[in-house]
Amino acid sequence: MADVILIGGHGKVALLAAPLLVEAGHTVTSVIRNPDHADEVRATGAEPLVLDVEQADETDLAGAFAGKDAVVWSAGAGGGDPARTKAVDRDAAIRSMDAARTAGVDRYVMVSYLGASLDHGVPEDDDFHAYAQAKAEADEHLRGSGLDWTILGPGALTLDEPTGRIAANPSREQVSDSSATSRGNVARTIVAALASGESIGRQVEYVDGDTPIEDVFPA
Repeated sequence: MADVILIGGHGKVALLAAPLLVEAGHTVTSVIRNPDHADEVRATGAEPLVLDVEQADETDLAGAFAGKDAVVWSAGAGGGDPARTKAVDRDAAIRSMDAARTAGVDRYVMVSYLGASLDHGVPEDDDFHAYAQAKAEADEHLRGSGLDWTILGPGALTLDEPTGRIAANPSREQVSDSSATSRGNVARTIVAALASGESIGRQVEYVDGDTPIEDVFPA
């Protein structure tokens, strides 16, 4: 079992992932910005760590990662401010990857989104452009980082009850019909990816579907 550090620990996905990781036997440290969220995080079975990743430098992050086995990035600026989106979704994410290497943590799981690519095609005057570009550049850095990486690309996130089943690398028809992805299913893919050696070096895009998650991420 692994000692996992979960960045974005008070996010909706992370709050669902932490107890599943603990149930799977992992030790979890959840990184949060607001100390007022510590009790809620602790209730998931994770140990909260107050650290603002937007402000933390590589040395700060490497110190937090020391002795860990895996980093899971589930943080985000939440949109709305292009400068902050770049600062968190791109710059802080890239620093965390470099810090993982510095700290000797090889395993890194990134929660990205369905369609993330340098060739995303989102025009610069579109409100989504800053996020699309930031995530694409962070993902590209991860692919070249030398880490044992997995990139998860869920579709539009919902609060629907998780089914434990997804459609991996969906066709255009599947995406156009429904790109919805339960946050609970995303949490389950984090756990499954960490347990699957076959997920290393893979970018897996998915929406809610019919295939058991463990079949997509075989142990």
